[in-house]
Amino acid sequence: MTHPFIEHVNLTVSDPGRTAALMTRIFGWHERWHGPARDGGRTIHVGSDSAYVALYTGPNGEHAGVRWPSGAPLNHIGIQVDDLDAIEEKVIAAGLRPINHGHYEPGRRFYFHDHDGIEYEIVSYAEPAKG
Repeated sequence: MTHPFIEHVNLTVSDPGRTAALMTRIFGWHERWHGPARDGGRTIHVGSDSAYVALYTGPNGEHAGVRWPSGAPLNHIGIQVDDLDAIEEKVIAAGLRPINHGHYEPGRRFYFHDHDGIEYEIVSYAEPAKG
């Protein structure tokens, strides 16, 4: 039996296509599926072969500002990367602003907010390149 792991996270966003393109550009992920969703909305699944983020919106972005009671305590989504500096460059190139840089055990990290205000923590446990 394999150890439990997070298979997906489901987020409500204003524009699943825009968020999927952002994740593809920054993290190198791919679209796994897209199609109709509850309440006449649509969903795009974007991620790796083993895990993904489901990006949902109601018709015409209807639910973009809704805060579902079951998801209210979400603080951020943590994404582990090998090259923190390269990802930060991609975040900046996408027009977003990295914030709250930290270097403490067990790794280095920074945060950013996407177009919908969702916060991401980008963390690397790799040693920074010596230069």
